[in-house]
Amino acid sequence: MIPINVSLSHYKREEIQEEIIANSKDREVAVKFNDSFGKRPDVLRHQSDILELAKQGATSFHASEELWRNSLQLDPSLKKHELDNLRIGWDLVLDIDCGFFEYSKIAADLIIKALRFHKVSSVSCKFSGNKGFHIGVPFEAFPEKVRNDETKIFFPAAPRQIALYIREMIKKPLGDKIMEFEKNNFNAIIEKTGKKANEITYYNNKNRALNAEPFLNIDTLLISSRHLYRMPYSLHEKSGLVSTPLNPEKVLLFRKEFAIPKNVRISKHRFLNKNNAESNEAKQLLTEAMDFAIKLETINSKGKREFQAPENALPEELFPPCIKLILNGLQDGRKRALFILVNYFISIGWSYDMAEKKLKEWNAKNKEPLREVYLLGQLRYHKQMQKKILPPNCSNEMYMLGIGVCKPDNFCPKIRNPAQYTTKKAWMMNRGNKGKTKIKAEPTKTVEN
Repeated sequence: MIPINVSLSHYKREEIQEEIIANSKDREVAVKFNDSFGKRPDVLRHQSDILELAKQGATSFHASEELWRNSLQLDPSLKKHELDNLRIGWDLVLDIDCGFFEYSKIAADLIIKALRFHKVSSVSCKFSGNKGFHIGVPFEAFPEKVRNDETKIFFPAAPRQIALYIREMIKKPLGDKIMEFEKNNFNAIIEKTGKKANEITYYNNKNRALNAEPFLNIDTLLISSRHLYRMPYSLHEKSGLVSTPLNPEKVLLFRKEFAIPKNVRISKHRFLNKNNAESNEAKQLLTEAMDFAIKLETINSKGKREFQAPENALPEELFPPCIKLILNGLQDGRKRALFILVNYFISIGWSYDMAEKKLKEWNAKNKEPLREVYLLGQLRYHKQMQKKILPPNCSNEMYMLGIGVCKPDNFCPKIRNPAQYTTKKAWMMNRGNKGKTKIKAEPTKTVEN
């Protein structure tokens, strides 16, 4: 709990108000009143708004990573394409919290170096207000388009991919740096992280090494549409400290004492300052992160056991909601959808001829159809592999969730994969129809959704 005299004293400072207003441009804002948020969506327009809210008991201000044309039009009922039309961009905000402040500093410094390695110059950094740091890159640093699609629509998929890619890059050097910081004292690390020795230990050429991955927390799962971060110069309810911007080159020198409200000074290093960004400077980072995500998916799929498809092709009335939504046509995510559909059709017993016919029908419904040579090439490649692999699981962030087609019905909680949805429903129906004709596919019939 933050006493109202503390929050009022902090938020009445005009330079604090100015920085918060500058950061709120084109963003959805949510105001927190100690342990609960106010209405959403909300915006901040004038410096006086901040003081007025503080008088009402506001303790902190939070903003969306996404940039909106008019954030007051946001509504939970909006579909993905409606959000994409309303969104004008997104900033990359990497939220680092290793559970222990000094470890978080080391992780933040390594992430900043990793971004610099990818030729990103407009990196900004701020103390989160508690145990971690936020690393930011403004949307203006990214290319307008990536792989023929507008970059603005790749939210939350692209930030998640970048976070996972950067996490992979730094996990080994982070372990080495923490070991150096602790002077090879494993017991100190165990005590601070609360992890067991076997959870954070591996052996490299018979030498004991630290696996920092179990406590290297770079927020990925919580990056979702309308995801918020604590705004710069906003108070933190648990610690009473200020979320303070700092020089990213000197993150290792930062001390919590700098974030005590009475000690806070306005930094010349503004968080997510788009004026520092150069167009396309983050293109290499984005493309390499996307390539890494595809490579990771390929590696994971190699270990999967080949799926035994049913003998009879299963009919369209047993398709799960996500497949039906894809087959209605897409505005974006068509290549990922093609990967899903090919694996799905073959997994439910469809022949390649049946799959080809349905894929051509689907492609004609897309806002921008894929080139037929590409579509047929992917189908031919799958056939040459001579392996039947399930489509990505429902929980895979890159696919169903990433392209916005995960709209579960009452049966979805019983399954983990779209093909399993169909085969399990077929099994249940056949079990209930003993002695009767088993269900078979009617591939020429179009199912209205």
